[in-house]
Amino acid sequence: MKTMTEPSLEEVVDVCMLAGKIMLQNGAETYRVEDTMMRIAASYNYLEPHSYVTPTGIIFTVDQMEAPRFIRITERSTDLEKVAKVNSVSRKISSGELTIDEAYEQLLQIEATKHAYSIWWQVAAAAIASGCFLIMFKGEWRDFFPALLTGGIGFIFFIYLSRMVDIKFFAEFISSFVIGFIAVIFVKSGIGHELDKIIIGSVMPLVPGLLITNAVRDLMAGHLLSGLSKGAEAFLTAFAIGSGVAVIISFY
Repeated sequence: MKTMTEPSLEEVVDVCMLAGKIMLQNGAETYRVEDTMMRIAASYNYLEPHSYVTPTGIIFTVDQMEAPRFIRITERSTDLEKVAKVNSVSRKISSGELTIDEAYEQLLQIEATKHAYSIWWQVAAAAIASGCFLIMFKGEWRDFFPALLTGGIGFIFFIYLSRMVDIKFFAEFISSFVIGFIAVIFVKSGIGHELDKIIIGSVMPLVPGLLITNAVRDLMAGHLLSGLSKGAEAFLTAFAIGSGVAVIISFY
């Protein structure tokens, strides 16, 4: 039940910063993060908030504050369910359904929530997607199982290397190298037939599709710095994937 107690400026800023942090860490576009933070502040009658968001940090202030607040983003992943839940909290705040304490508590719960699907469900989805991508790229059905197995194993390497090694793009490079290696083994043994189609289908779950989409949307929204930085990250990720495959192909 909403009380009549007006929240303090510090409490409102805490909610805005936490909401922006969760969204940015989980794949939201820059302009969406800024818009959500400003709407939350406006819901508590702070009508002139200012936010500046980049892929690695958030700066937020309102006119009544003596100094802006800053938070650095060091880890980013993709969990659009969390983004949707933060948007839902923001809408409830705007409609007056939540107090400031309730909103902050719900945001903390959203932040603490792990992935909706287990690792093995993710691997299974990546494996099936790899086989389906092979068919979509006009591969033969007899290569469906090799692509399915290759993509699944490659995605397992990607998940565990991402957790073990902090070096950016290393997981993508090694995973694509493993995919290329397994695909070559399948073709050499006669189980697989079209090496290029098996590799293309298997690396598709690693391709940074969300990064590319967000980069374009941020550029179209006028966030040039964020758009260019996300585009550069997507390019380097694609380069790492291509390099891993190229190393194997050069020996094959």
